[in-house]
Amino acid sequence: MPKSSIEVLKDLKKKHYAPLYLLHGDEPYYIEKVADYLEEHALGTGDKSFNQYILFGKDLSVPSLLSYAKSFPMMSDKQLILVKEAQGIQGLEQKDMQTALENYAKNPLSSTILVLMFKDSVDERKAWVKAFDKSGVLMPSKKLYDNKIPDWILEYCHEQGLKISRKAIEMLIENVGNDLKRLASEINKIVLNLRVDEEINAHVVEKFVGISKEYNYFEFQKALINRDVLKANQIVNFFASNPKDNPLAPIVMMLFNFFSKVLLTHVTADKTEKNLAQVLGVNPFFTKDYSLAVRNYNFSKVIQIINEIKKLDLKSKGVESGSLSDGEALREMTFRILH
Repeated sequence: MPKSSIEVLKDLKKKHYAPLYLLHGDEPYYIEKVADYLEEHALGTGDKSFNQYILFGKDLSVPSLLSYAKSFPMMSDKQLILVKEAQGIQGLEQKDMQTALENYAKNPLSSTILVLMFKDSVDERKAWVKAFDKSGVLMPSKKLYDNKIPDWILEYCHEQGLKISRKAIEMLIENVGNDLKRLASEINKIVLNLRVDEEINAHVVEKFVGISKEYNYFEFQKALINRDVLKANQIVNFFASNPKDNPLAPIVMMLFNFFSKVLLTHVTADKTEKNLAQVLGVNPFFTKDYSLAVRNYNFSKVIQIINEIKKLDLKSKGVESGSLSDGEALREMTFRILH
């Protein structure tokens, strides 16, 4: 039965080590977290020199991998064989090689901890994968949906005894994205600079993550939501004067995603926070922004805005761009949105 990273780490912290670990999926954060824990704790300091092998799939064939796995540790009870980018193992797609892996997995050496890290998902229906699951640990690691990222940040901070404000979470997501490894890295950087019992708020994020509070994508979207003409144009002028640091593509994507959800909010009868969060696929944190946008922009205006965003997208790709620079095109679209 596949296990979650929480379950796997819980067992590891109790020093319950399995002979086999197959870690796979499109979210590397959890895979690396489990692998790092094993690398740090599975063997004692004195045993690592001769019994810990960190290998890469492209440098291995299935027979050479099994040769490592079937060898015995030197002057130790255990050996750790950790294979990164295991999808690159030579012969892995061959039926006879899969059978060899399956046979080993059915009777693994108890003194070996074999860890295979895949950068993508494996087919859990395959016999060799099922054998790994039965004799060891099979851990899928899937990308979190965007609406789950705020809760992940809250939980990550909670685990470290930290408080974080809603605005700080929004700023982290807007400026760092949904890359869990990067988010964790930025939060850890903030923690190093926090005073005891200090909350992570917008000011702290701005200071230590290097975000300009006044001139960033998040504040631009906020200005449009509030129909704040002065603030929106100040930010547009800043973007236009710094085109390399503020390319059009991410701005276009952000605005299209947001106003598409505003349109959906318009046609949703039940506009309660809980229902909107479910319909829009966002965290309840953000439903107030969509509700405010609905009040400030009627249905026909939102359709017009989406068309303007599409025009800007084409211009950013060189279609019907004429002589307008990116900054001028963004300034023109902003005017049409706000007026």
